[in-house]
Amino acid sequence: MHPSTVVYLEHDGKVFLVDEAGDGPQHPTKGNTERNKPLRFPTAEELQRLNISYTEKGRLCVRHNDGSFDVIKAYPAIAWPDEWAWKDACVSDNNVHPVARDAIYKSIHRLVSKVMICNNEGQVLMAKVERGHFHGFWTLPGGYMDHDEHPATGCVRETLEELGLDIVLTDAEPVITQRIFNDEGISFVSFTYKSSWDGSLDELTLLEEEISEAAWFEPKIAHEQAVSHFDREALRTLL
Repeated sequence: MHPSTVVYLEHDGKVFLVDEAGDGPQHPTKGNTERNKPLRFPTAEELQRLNISYTEKGRLCVRHNDGSFDVIKAYPAIAWPDEWAWKDACVSDNNVHPVARDAIYKSIHRLVSKVMICNNEGQVLMAKVERGHFHGFWTLPGGYMDHDEHPATGCVRETLEELGLDIVLTDAEPVITQRIFNDEGISFVSFTYKSSWDGSLDELTLLEEEISEAAWFEPKIAHEQAVSHFDREALRTLL
């Protein structure tokens, strides 16, 4: 039976795995589809037995059909552990317990790219979302970045897709914000850029399955109605 609480030790891409007896470090095999040597994260007691100390950084909850598991995210008080496993190898080995694989997957940042588009009157362009986390609310244009996409490219692409508007970003540095929103421990990082456009709303071509309408707002009003933490933090710079 898998322990109810385990410790996820990570040091520069290396993680510490143990076998069912709590001995480690163990190594996964990329692409392995068999389940003949169960591997998992260690418990605090097992790490104490192995004389490995650590600093706790946070906790997350991993839920599976057979229950919920607490994972302590921690940094080991040792030099770079050359003999530990690469975290990328853990995801594709069926021997690695789903709790460990899920926790490693959740440790990867989710990247979002957005943009504050302002007109000559200082108003901000916002869109009302038709799906996803913020369905029915006003948000800044933008969304998840594609793989291998620069954030400055992502928000331009998203604005063209959502509003039919081809923007040019200013040379201002983006507002970068990071936050974990729930006990699953997934970290989101947002890059919010600035752009100028003084056109009419009639010129926009809305992606109807995503955006129901677009409107200009004074920065104070935009900030007050924004439900996204990242939007509020970016809009705060205009107040």
